[in-house]
Order: sequence, then structure tokens, then C-alpha cells
Amino acid sequence: MKISLNWLRDWVDAGDDVPALAHALTMAGLEIEGVSAAGPKLPGVVVGEVKSVTKHPDAEKLNVCVVSTGKEEFQIVCGAPNVRVGMKAPLATIGAKLPGGMEIKRAKLRGVESFGMLCSARELAINEEASGLYDLPADLPAGQDLIEALGLDDTIFEVNLTPNRGDCMSVAGVAREVAAARATPLHAPEIKAVAATIQDAFPVRIDTGGSADAPVGCYKFVSRVVRGIRPNAAAPFWMQERLRRAGLRPISAVVDITNYVMLELGAPMHAYDLNRLSGGIQVRFAKQGESLKLLDGREITLTPDVLVIADERSILGMAGVMGGEDSGIGSDTVDVLFECAFFDPNDVAGRGRRYGLITDASQRFERGVDPQLQERAIERATHLLLDSAGGNAGPTVVTRASRSYPAAPAIRVRHSRIEHVLGVKIEAAIVQQLLTRLGMTVSGAAGEWQVTPPSWRFDIRIEEDLIEEVARLYGFDNIPEAPESGAHEVAPWTETRVRNERASDLLVDRGYQEAINYAFTDAAAQALLCPEPAIALSNPISAELAVMRVSLWPGLLAALGSNQRRQQPRVRLFEVGRRYSASAETEVIAGVAAGAALPEQWGSDARKVDFFDVKADVEALIALTGASDEFRFVAESHPALHPGQSARIYRGDRAVGWLGAVHPEHTKRLDLTYPVFVFEFETQAGLTAVVPQFEEISRYPAIRRDIASIVDEGLPVEAVRAVVEKSAGSLLKRLTVLSVYQGQQLQKGKKSIALGLQLQDTSRTLTDSEADALVAQVVEQLGRQLKATLRDQ
Repeated sequence: MKISLNWLRDWVDAGDDVPALAHALTMAGLEIEGVSAAGPKLPGVVVGEVKSVTKHPDAEKLNVCVVSTGKEEFQIVCGAPNVRVGMKAPLATIGAKLPGGMEIKRAKLRGVESFGMLCSARELAINEEASGLYDLPADLPAGQDLIEALGLDDTIFEVNLTPNRGDCMSVAGVAREVAAARATPLHAPEIKAVAATIQDAFPVRIDTGGSADAPVGCYKFVSRVVRGIRPNAAAPFWMQERLRRAGLRPISAVVDITNYVMLELGAPMHAYDLNRLSGGIQVRFAKQGESLKLLDGREITLTPDVLVIADERSILGMAGVMGGEDSGIGSDTVDVLFECAFFDPNDVAGRGRRYGLITDASQRFERGVDPQLQERAIERATHLLLDSAGGNAGPTVVTRASRSYPAAPAIRVRHSRIEHVLGVKIEAAIVQQLLTRLGMTVSGAAGEWQVTPPSWRFDIRIEEDLIEEVARLYGFDNIPEAPESGAHEVAPWTETRVRNERASDLLVDRGYQEAINYAFTDAAAQALLCPEPAIALSNPISAELAVMRVSLWPGLLAALGSNQRRQQPRVRLFEVGRRYSASAETEVIAGVAAGAALPEQWGSDARKVDFFDVKADVEALIALTGASDEFRFVAESHPALHPGQSARIYRGDRAVGWLGAVHPEHTKRLDLTYPVFVFEFETQAGLTAVVPQFEEISRYPAIRRDIASIVDEGLPVEAVRAVVEKSAGSLLKRLTVLSVYQGQQLQKGKKSIALGLQLQDTSRTLTDSEADALVAQVVEQLGRQLKATLRDQ
């Protein structure tokens, strides 16, 4: 949020020390992210008055103007289409330096001398308007320095507010904080009631629902009719300039005034074209299937928990978020209905984000707007509109719901608790003074108070909230540092758990880079990859981040796509984080790989990464446990993975992860360039390590036997290994897969698996006959259980 220092000074004595003010606001919890000038330095640029305009004799699009500064007149050659006699415009005199580095010199254009330059707003770096000269207010005196004339000797604060401080999203709110922090009085501009000159009013009804516990949504709706304004009237120049400094673009008198009141007082307003309304206004919740055409042209379908404002014909807008197109202010509007309402924050929060709408109004309403502010805002807007566009105002009409908004209860605050939490002695009188400066109502004895927060503070609910208020106003700088004291419980160090840092280091060593993604993601994108039901967020950041992730893959694939769109040919990413299901949250380590198997080099042929490359990375993770023989990869299908290139990872009988190629349909939908491989692995169950046990090295020699078995081509190697290990027993010290062969020498549908068996006993030397008998036993079991035959038979 941007705040003009000059505007702030209308409300409070902010002083002249800008850095000190920025520091004071930051320490009070309103972080100042940036401080900038309202406009550039413009030496030599003054207000000029165009006295005459004649066509250039040799250039159709140029004019020769005589421009006065009040004391002197200059001949200026100008090509702006909007130049006219009597116009006030910025005049850069000879020697002036413009923000782009241009220095104004005496020039000759098509044979006619020019002694300066008339400027657009863009040429002065004031705004982006470049279609013509900057049309200045007619009441500015010719010759006045432009910085002084426009009040550009101003400072703009960029304020980063925490989500709980919606009360500070206005000049009035920030001024309250300055006044409280510096113990200076708040002198708010007087807002006088505007007397009604007509008796016109528009009927309004608030539908609170049938039952006593039904949500109300809107507790107060303040409205006022203003008739006979000048169509296309513009807001005064000073107002447009303040809006510009706040980051808003001026549009028209009515729209600018509603924005101005919102920025000044913190009360969002809406204006309707009265002649486009029918019957009366009803504030209610939407009916199933109702639709709304928004001001931005989009049409959305509403759900019954969305609060709307409607007339007899259609829905006029989403309450507290955005108005509809059908009732908006146009260039021909002459009769206006102002609206300023108080909506329950609980019935506004998240509704706009559901449809991708984050507006200035919604950000304020969902944090809470002062319920006592609406009448003042209507009076302020009416006064500004009558001054800017004329017209006649009707009476201010206040429509209230059948139930009142519950008042904030008094909160018990203990002096002893404040000192205990903050770790500093603060006099009771100072505590009471600080709370009173913040607008709190304080009653009770010095040791214990009953504190009622003001109507604009929706974030004060418990004692600790008030302790925080005391701390930030007392000054965090004034709270001395103290060594931490207390009992510390030393966590046990165990070898049965592979640390996440160790697993991360291993993947980094293998060429991966760590990614960190949100724990929530887009519901539609996740459903395609992982159909498992996801937990929906009640108040999502945006529509694209509306559910908790059930897998880390959606975030990693999005990061991969971002890298590939930036021409990264080889991407390896991993993430350690939690996934969330309806019943549990599970920590996993997941990865994605795409592109070349190895960085480009002369020592090896270029090839794309494949399933077995990524499987080797997963096996390296598994090896950290010291129990690789407990894991197996079983071919199974997953909605996100390519059929035939997906495997489930088991540890014993428990599934602990997945590995495979992303399904081609998903690769195409995500616009990924190369085949993509992913894995996901539970850390708790998968990275539990086996404690090392001493095992004596045998003094007796080992015997090596190799066998080649012919089995069905669909039989996994893991099944062969399992039979061999079980039938060979404890004498088998190592089993190695030497090769897997399929070719013309074998029957169709068969494959040959060559195995190396290392046999050894720790108590004696095995004989060849014993080894041969053991191998024969293995071959027999392979034939019996798997119908395997020896390849040389």
C-alpha cells in the first residue's frame, strides 16, 4: 500500500524527519518497504500558458506557439495534438534537464526556432500518459515552478501490512498509528453533514435468512441518491494527483471519489447508475446456479454461500468484492446511488479468491471494516461529488439487519502477565496510557484491567493480542535482550533414522537441486495427476492454490515446466516436504528428472535420462539405510505414470513410494519438452536405517558359481532373486545379476537371466561337491516354482 506523506499530514503531525518516521512505523509493526519521491526533480520546468497557436509553415503536424511564463514569452514549436490557446502546460525552458537525460537547448525545427519545450506527463516521468501535453489546472499561475505547483515535493511510503492489520489500509488508519506511536493528537479533517435538497431515496432490504443462527452477511447498508450530476465530470486535479500517488489511475468523478474515500477513511464504497436499477436493492445470499457479469466482462456462476447485491431484475454485484457490469457508472450517468455497507468479514473472506478476484474492497472487507464508519464515508463522498460534478443530494438512508453485529467483548489484561511475557518491567500507568493511545477503552484497577478494543480493531481477541500492542508501542528497542533460561531436553541421537539432510546431500551430489513449493496447489491440476480426494482450504490465497497437496509431484512438475520454458536442457529437482490426505500427513522426499542423462561433454554420447537412471538415484537413497535387500520394485500402475514404466517401491510388505515416467498425456498437457521421470519416497518408513552389526570376515575361501536360467519374459528379476536367496540359505553371501538376454537364440516370449552366486561358510571350507549340490538345489527350486530351465540344457 502506498501512502503520501503530504496526505498523511492532513491527519497528524508526521514531522519532517522522513527516515525517523519510516523507522517508527516499521517498529510499530507497519513495515516500510520503500520510500520514494512523488516525482522527479525538474529544474527549469515551470507552468506555461499558451497565448497563441499557429500552423508551422513547412510541417503539417507542427504548431508554432507563443507560451507565457507571466514575465516572458517564448516561441515554442510543438507537435502535440491537444495544444490550444489558453491551455496551461509544463514548459521546459532552455537549460532544463528532463528525467530521461535530455537537456533542453535552443533548436530550429523545419526552419522555425524553438526556445524550449512543452511536455507531456510521460516526458516528465510523472505518469505514463503520452498522447498529448500534460493539461494542467487552469488556476495554476503561469511561471510557477512545476514541482511547487503540483506539490511534487512529497514522499511516498510503501507500507507492507500484515494480514491482521486491515484497519491500517487507509490514510486515517496509518495516521492513527503515527499519533499513537508519537503521542501526538490526531486532527482528522472535519466531515460535515450534507443537507438533503431532494427527498429521493432508493428502497433497500437486507435478507438475514429464516433462522436465528443463519448468517446475516450484511449488518448495515447506507445509501444516498444524488441526482443531476454533470456527465463525464472529472475529479479535481488535487484528488487525481493523490490517487496517482496511491497507485490508482483516475477514471471519472464518481469512480475517483469512491476510491478516494476508501483510501482516506478505509471504507470501500460503490456507486450505481440509478437509472439502470429496477425496483429496489436486496442484499442476500446467491441462489444455486445464479450468475453475475463482472465489471471486467467475465461471467461467473455463484454458489449459495456468496453474498450478493441484487435488484428485481438481476444481481448487481458480489458484496464486498466487485460490482456487476449492468449497473456500473458510465459516461452518460446523471443520477447516482452511493452505497457504503458493513459486511461480516466471515461472509466475505475467500469468496473473491474463489473466482480469481482480489480487489481493494475485498482485501479490506475480509479483514474487517469499522462498522461505525459508513455514514461518515457517505457524507464525505457526497460533499466531494457535489463540489466536482454538481447535482442534488437526497437524505442518507441507513438500512440495518434484524440482528446487530456482536460487540467486541472486554478482555482481561493482567499487569503481571504483561511483564512476564515481555520480560521487562513496565509501570502500570504507562501500560494504561499506551492502550488508551491506541483507542482502547480501559477500566479497572492498576493490576488488572478490562480492555475493550475500538470498533476498527478486528484483530484484538485475547490477552496476548493486547500484550503485543503494549510491546510494539512501548518499543521493541526498549525491551532489553536477556539470555534464555530454562530446562532444555536433549533429543536422542539415533542411527536408525537417516537424516533428511543426508538424503538431500546425496541427491545434490547426484546432480539434483532442491526446490521448495507451497503445501497447497491447484485442485484441477492435482486431480489429473493424483485423483485422491484433497483437503480444500477455507480461505485460499488464490483459486490456483485452493487445496492441500496429496503429492509433491504437481509442484515439482510446475517448476520443471518453468525451467524448460527458460531453455534449461537438463533439469533435476527434488523436494523434502509433507503431503496431506484426509486421514494423515506424511513426510516424503520426491524428485523429477528430464533432459540429458549427463551434462554435455566429449567423453560420452548424448542420451536422454531414462527409467533406470532415476531408479539408480532411488537405489542410492535406499542404500543409505544399509538395508537395500529389504526393498523391492514392483510393476504397478499409477494415474500419473506411463503404463509399463511405473513401479511401486515396497519395504517388506509395506508400500513406501513410487517411481516412473510421467504419462505422455500429462507431459503433453503440461507442455513439457522431454520425457519426464519422477519418484516419491516416504522418509519415515523408507529411510529407517539398520543399525550396523559386527560380522566377522570368514577365514575360509568363497566359491563362485554362475547359472543362466530361461524364464518367461514377463517374470520380474526380483522373483528369480527371491527364489535363489531362499533356497540357497545362509551359505549365499552375495547374489549378482550378470545379464538379461532376449534374442534369436531363445524361444519367443522367453528371456535368459544370468546370476552369479558367491557361496561361503564362516566355520569351514566348502567343497566343490557341496557347492554343486547347493546350486542343483537352487536350479530345482527355480524349475519347480518358476518353470525355469537352464540355458545350456
